[in-house]
Amino acid sequence: MDSLHSTMNQHIKGKHLSFEERVIIQLRLKDGYSLRAISRELNCSPSTISYEVKRGTVDLYHGKVKRYKATQGHDAYQAHRKNCGANQTFSGKLNSCAMSTSISLKTAGRLMCAVIVPLLLAHLAAEMLSITLYKYVDQGLLDIHNYDLPEKLKRNTKLHRIRKNKKKLGRSIEERPKEINKRNEFGHWECDLVLGHKSKDDEVLLALSERMSREFLILRIPDKTSVSVMQAFKELQRQYSEHWNDIFKTITTDNDSEFADLSNLEKASNTLVYYAHPYTSCDKGTVERHNGLIRRFIPKGEAIANYSLQDIINIETWCNSLPRKILAYHTPDEIFERELDQIYQAA
Repeated sequence: MDSLHSTMNQHIKGKHLSFEERVIIQLRLKDGYSLRAISRELNCSPSTISYEVKRGTVDLYHGKVKRYKATQGHDAYQAHRKNCGANQTFSGKLNSCAMSTSISLKTAGRLMCAVIVPLLLAHLAAEMLSITLYKYVDQGLLDIHNYDLPEKLKRNTKLHRIRKNKKKLGRSIEERPKEINKRNEFGHWECDLVLGHKSKDDEVLLALSERMSREFLILRIPDKTSVSVMQAFKELQRQYSEHWNDIFKTITTDNDSEFADLSNLEKASNTLVYYAHPYTSCDKGTVERHNGLIRRFIPKGEAIANYSLQDIINIETWCNSLPRKILAYHTPDEIFERELDQIYQAA
């Protein structure tokens, strides 16, 4: 057997045929080998040999003879390779569509790629529904860059470890009903504080997020003491008055001292307060995620006092007007108002 036979065990299944292997196919067919015999020699599927023979067969002598040629098969393979992969020609269409819908991709980068897509669907062809925008950003095919996407650069996978809770401020999150994790019921909230300059004379933002609707409330308080926090919740109770128990069924927060008196809400209402595990921000991931939205407008270290009340209201409005993929591209305001209507009508 000739020296070409020595390469028969070098082919790895799943890999494309090389030109040398195509030469072997040409020689074996000339010697009368069957397709299965050739596939055993090259350690590949018989269908691979069959497809290759169809691609590389040429007509000789005015179509009277058909014969496989390694060069023809390899040329066909190279032509197919040039056309494989996703079509990149419509990246320019994305930019033009954004212009026609008055959406600047650089500005829309703040909305996250998952939100940009439905805004452009009315102007894109049906085959563009499967566009992977993040990949096109990586490849430089769009007018935005990774640094325009505030969430992409800060993603980090960390090991999760629950530490023993030394403080006992109230009910542990372990006592919270498991049904709340499903987010199917309205009225379950998470809360946290957003600090600015971290000085004693700076103001603080009390942030609350409803788990089902993702509605986000931002309350400006004078400091991070438990007295100020409770005063803010008392103001909320006055605002929602007799509907408080239906709107605020549970509140989940952390074990910081500013929330030490929050469990007193249970004495004045039907609201149940749960405390997360220490150093476990994922126990209240909804409000933590929304705190990140605040940081787009108020970076860490900047004093809250430098921002007016209208600035805070504008941030809250922007967060609640942001379409969410998890809400079928509805806004938190839409879901929240729908639930409030049901509560008020049932009263």
